[in-house]
Amino acid sequence: MSDAAHRRSNKVRVLSRLRGTRHLTCGSLMLVAEVALFALWNTAAVCAQTRRIEPAEVRCPSVLGVGIDTDRIYCDVLVGTEISEGIIVVVPPHRGPATVTFTLYGRHTYSEEAVARGRGYARYMATTAVATAETVLARPIVLAEFHNVEDLADRVGGGAGPSGVKAVAPVGGEGIRVTVPPNVNEISIVGLELEVERLDGREAFMVPGRPIAVVGDVLVEYRAR
Repeated sequence: MSDAAHRRSNKVRVLSRLRGTRHLTCGSLMLVAEVALFALWNTAAVCAQTRRIEPAEVRCPSVLGVGIDTDRIYCDVLVGTEISEGIIVVVPPHRGPATVTFTLYGRHTYSEEAVARGRGYARYMATTAVATAETVLARPIVLAEFHNVEDLADRVGGGAGPSGVKAVAPVGGEGIRVTVPPNVNEISIVGLELEVERLDGREAFMVPGRPIAVVGDVLVEYRAR
């Protein structure tokens, strides 16, 4: 074999080795990437399995009733100065922070006669607090307006009238989301103040024990210990 041919043969062997090495390196990188992705997916799957979302245990001092359309249990939010006077939401033992969600509604007393006379309008702004024994976690506010019966979020059963529904009903609705610290196992939803605007003027209510809003659909999301 000539020197030129020998050099060409060596060059081919060297290029073949380089290409083979490159191919193996890329394959190894792809394998590592696949293993890493599988590990991440598996970790996410395990985390998702241990993360729970469920209806919360709610201790309601004043139950408005059960919704005709939704089957939700509605609780009155009462004005209070202590967390013991509020709606108590139990949070199961959890790792890391938990999340409590609920819908906060205005509280309207429906009058078909007032609507027929063009006097049914009302605008509500209810201010509440979500608190533990040590701190206030949030100050949810709901702003709701009533013009006619279509503005009601639901009707509540248990009324004395022919239709069997109560005159008081939730109106509007604001979704509330509260983060609960790891070592907290219950929170309280307490009313602070209600401002009502009607055609004949405005009023404010802050007397303890007065219902000023309505809570429904309380859920808790947490990672179990």
